[in-house]
Amino acid sequence: MKSLRPLLIILAILGLIVTLFVTLAQKQNMVTVFEGNIAKQPLPLTLNHYQDVSCGMVIDELNYASQVVAPDGKTWFFHDHGGMVKWLEERSFKDEAVIWVYALDKKTWIDGKKAFYTRNEETPMHYGFGAYAKSSNDKISFKQMQEYTLRGETMINPKIRQQLLAKKETLTKESDGNH
Repeated sequence: MKSLRPLLIILAILGLIVTLFVTLAQKQNMVTVFEGNIAKQPLPLTLNHYQDVSCGMVIDELNYASQVVAPDGKTWFFHDHGGMVKWLEERSFKDEAVIWVYALDKKTWIDGKKAFYTRNEETPMHYGFGAYAKSSNDKISFKQMQEYTLRGETMINPKIRQQLLAKKETLTKESDGNH
């Protein structure tokens, strides 16, 4: 019985923490999924009212936010594009889903599958992908972003992070030298 005691204490504490998070989310009327988006359009997000369905964190900024709309109109919300990709990969409707991402250059929602992504941004969950409407040499397609995420080649990986930040520093120095 003594060997089970620490395990029971840990389970009790974990249960308490989960209960606390669920209770707080219910009290604050947090939205994790919206039903009825038949038009499959991006929904306006009120900051600190929507919750990332993949990690449970509150969406407190739009810069790296995304929305996934299923064929039946259900819409889920994310505060990091990498988390959205990982979540979507496990869904049966992943190929039919409509994806909206907040574009950093346009400050509006754009089609996530047509967006261009940087890999070295400081994002909420540290995947590093920023979405843009306009392409450039330092941006990749949605499909490439998806592949990097699923392979774990993101800013979360310390080795990849080091490479991407070194590349970003080199590009910054080159562009500063051209002015």
